[in-house]
Amino acid sequence: MLDSAMAALASLSDPSLLLMLLVGVVAGLVMGLIPGLGGTGAVAILLPITFGMDPAPALALLIGALAVVHTSDTVSAVLLGAPGSASASVTMLDGYSMARKGQAKRALSLAFLSSMAGGIIGAVGLTLAIPLARPLVLSFASPELFMLTVLGVSLAAVLSRGNVVKGLIAGLLGLMLGMVGTSPTTAEERFTFGSLFLGDGLSLVAVALGIFGLAEIASRASQRRGDNQQVKVTGGWGAGIREWLAHWSQVLRGSLIGIWAGVLPGVGATAGTWLAYGQAVATAKDKREFGKGDPRGIVGPESANNSVEAGDLIPTLLFGIPGGVPSAMLLGMLLTYGIQPGPSIITDHLDLMYLIVWSFAIASVLGALFCFLTVRPLSSLTKVPFAVLAAGLVAIMLLGSYQDGGQMGDLWVMVLLGVVGWVLKSTGFPRAPFLIGFVLAIPLERYYFLTDSLYDGFEWMLRPGTMVFLAILVVPILWNIFKWVRARRRLDRDDDPKDENPIDAESPLKNSRWSLATAIVITTIFALSLLASAAFSPEARLVPQLVGWVGLLIGFALTTQELLNRRRSLHAPALATASVEVATPALVTTSSSHNHRADAIVPSHAAGAGPAIGSSGHHAPGTGGHSAETDAQRTAGFGAADTKPRTPSRYGPGWTEEAGFAFRTFLWMCGFLVLTTLVGYMAAVMIFVPSFLLIVARAKTRTVIIYTAVLWVVLLALPSLLPIDLPPGLLGRWI
Repeated sequence: MLDSAMAALASLSDPSLLLMLLVGVVAGLVMGLIPGLGGTGAVAILLPITFGMDPAPALALLIGALAVVHTSDTVSAVLLGAPGSASASVTMLDGYSMARKGQAKRALSLAFLSSMAGGIIGAVGLTLAIPLARPLVLSFASPELFMLTVLGVSLAAVLSRGNVVKGLIAGLLGLMLGMVGTSPTTAEERFTFGSLFLGDGLSLVAVALGIFGLAEIASRASQRRGDNQQVKVTGGWGAGIREWLAHWSQVLRGSLIGIWAGVLPGVGATAGTWLAYGQAVATAKDKREFGKGDPRGIVGPESANNSVEAGDLIPTLLFGIPGGVPSAMLLGMLLTYGIQPGPSIITDHLDLMYLIVWSFAIASVLGALFCFLTVRPLSSLTKVPFAVLAAGLVAIMLLGSYQDGGQMGDLWVMVLLGVVGWVLKSTGFPRAPFLIGFVLAIPLERYYFLTDSLYDGFEWMLRPGTMVFLAILVVPILWNIFKWVRARRRLDRDDDPKDENPIDAESPLKNSRWSLATAIVITTIFALSLLASAAFSPEARLVPQLVGWVGLLIGFALTTQELLNRRRSLHAPALATASVEVATPALVTTSSSHNHRADAIVPSHAAGAGPAIGSSGHHAPGTGGHSAETDAQRTAGFGAADTKPRTPSRYGPGWTEEAGFAFRTFLWMCGFLVLTTLVGYMAAVMIFVPSFLLIVARAKTRTVIIYTAVLWVVLLALPSLLPIDLPPGLLGRWI
């Protein structure tokens, strides 16, 4: 093993391999600054570039980006109070407070050094996991490997944030989508409906970029203004460095917590950083400064967020269970190279394992160094409105999807899945289980087929390893059921059902008619899959029927849950109206101003469509409507919105302004694809990008000209620098 580790380190002296690592680091730093992309966007955008490369440079490129994403996302959190990713929101609590006191360099130095240390300690943890887990992994047979794939999808669903039932249904939907194409056991085509394009299955890049990338763009493209309230980068680097050395124990504890959070599928960087912050507060003797600029509130979480990514690689490489979305895409890349995680990667590709370890450690150091040197230009990027960035991101993502199979069909699938991803995100369905299920669909089917062929009945479930994995799967499910029952019986105030589904800015359509319709559509898809798979051969329909029946049962449970939510929501307006009718006489006085106030309160609380507004202007918890127009009118001094009766919303928000903007954004994407099909990619970029910037982003003419020219030059030079093909148009072929 030592020989393999030294050989992997020596291979990084190759200039081409080191260049790929540097490119990945720079790309990861830039992606970390863009809200909503992070590690998922970085890996998804870079993944198409790896096609045609050898495994070593491809891994160096992706690991370089993955290792530093959480290093740069701190910049906007500290300087703007607007975190580049959800995990950086923890750092914002103390980092932004420190920066507002004129100590931005102190906060950033604490964050950069902690991220670097977390990446190095995470790489050490991955190194130690290889010899410790090797005997266990080599003892696995097909039953254990099958249970591991089931465990990967299920734990990602059960442990993910939000509704467990929605997480399970998303994972099963991903499994079903992953079975489109040729069966790995019988070479029989399934769910292709006679299409040659679907015969090869769906592209991993198209699925990942659609579900996460395009869906995120549609959600955030309405942001037309940048944040100009940037804090100046002042203070001294030295003070932060000395303080960081004094808190070395927090670095170590935060890194270990991050590794553990990464090993658990579905937990991820956000939960890991909050756990690290919680332990920092719990172990501190003086807790008064937390949230006001305490350095321990930066060191612990920043050490955890980088070590989480290294921890994710432990189950991904050793057991074939991706710990998160970026590692799921990395697993998909390994499978395309014929590298099977688990026993084979330890016996046949140990040098690649250690290459990943060295790349992660070196990239963590380079990422921190680059951030120290380039913090000012990096911070200026955070002021760019997302709508401006969206135009270039759409062009790059669609180009990346085309590289996988060289077919325009992949781009249309990507946009369609972008709509699906937006609906899932907006209605509270976790998307990580969906992608993990898609990646693990073929391995799960292959291992189940081998297990079913080699063992009689269910005797394989009596193997010790299988029973352990089954227990690991069942315990979280039983725990969630226990918490739900305890909450329903009101045995614990912390588990009050009223707080079970709070208003979520990331999922504004959760518990609405949208989520009910989504549940019905998904249940219908599983029912149709059962009908379609009935015509397959017995071997080819084995797993699709199993997934279909489980999905149908959980779909019925989810639909029932949504209907119960609807029933509760229908009672809420009646109760609110009754309470207001009782309170109204006390509010009405002979003063006209008091009469106006009483009139304003009734529709706000009773209708259920608009939010209840208190004296502070915040939305009251539990209200389901959208109030952008009301807030704007109230700020301008108009009272019409308060006195005009509203149509009651019987079940959450309907067609909201955000939904309309997202729909129009997807129409823009479809228009770009139509232009690409007709006139070719480069000509389509020259039409789409300036039009989007002028009409959607409302950018200045000078910005549009410079932006389009730079993007066009970069795209024109890409084919000569990288193995990239530009989609041709029908017009070019005719000419």
